[in-house]
Amino acid sequence: MRGTDQQQNHIFSYLSPEERVRKDHPLRTIRATVDEVLKQLSRRFDAMYARVGRPSIPREQLLRAQLLQMLYSIRSERLLMEEIDYSMLFRWFVGLNLDDEVWDATVFTKNRDRLLEAEVAKEFLVQVVEQARAKGLTSDEHFTVDGTLLEAWAGAKSFQAKDKKQPPSDDPGNPTVNFRGERRSNERHESKTDPEALLARKGEGKESKLSYTGNLLVENRNGLIVDAEVFQPTVRRSAMPRW
Repeated sequence: MRGTDQQQNHIFSYLSPEERVRKDHPLRTIRATVDEVLKQLSRRFDAMYARVGRPSIPREQLLRAQLLQMLYSIRSERLLMEEIDYSMLFRWFVGLNLDDEVWDATVFTKNRDRLLEAEVAKEFLVQVVEQARAKGLTSDEHFTVDGTLLEAWAGAKSFQAKDKKQPPSDDPGNPTVNFRGERRSNERHESKTDPEALLARKGEGKESKLSYTGNLLVENRNGLIVDAEVFQPTVRRSAMPRW
């Protein structure tokens, strides 16, 4: 018998997000590891806040959401909030009920910066590695170091001469900058929005971009990243382009 195309008009559901996520889903193992680390960081979270006032967004939820952003390569906090809002899997991982409202993307950004300034995110990743070592999932014998250029968020228009005063912009949000024929270098120029970013390229004939160098130390047996470092790229003088 042909089924009826019923619309989704039900108000109540008797199944929780916990029951909706299948038992063998990879995020279950990750969630268990994350929760164990978050318990160890609970006292660190308590020290970041006053004992009175309006309750904040739980730091545990912010870190789980940030982890989802990395695992699924979600390009922005705004898109992350949108996907958490309608994804039952993401809601379960973060720790939100189906009726809970997701926080605004700008609130997430401010709290994320607060976590980074307090080095909580770094301590979180350190605890994950220590947990893997305690369980015998890492080896001290075989490692691989991998590095690449990480494109900075600063735009090419922000890379301007250090000692040259720029005329008033016709559009502060997207100014008109004409640097055709100008030879720009990291010694004489810098980004006005990200001064630590440097012009670099991956090889001859490649486009130069404002970048950083990112290195990962990977344990070969289980593919676990045990250390990471981001620093300014090493740039040869001959690599500076003429625009």
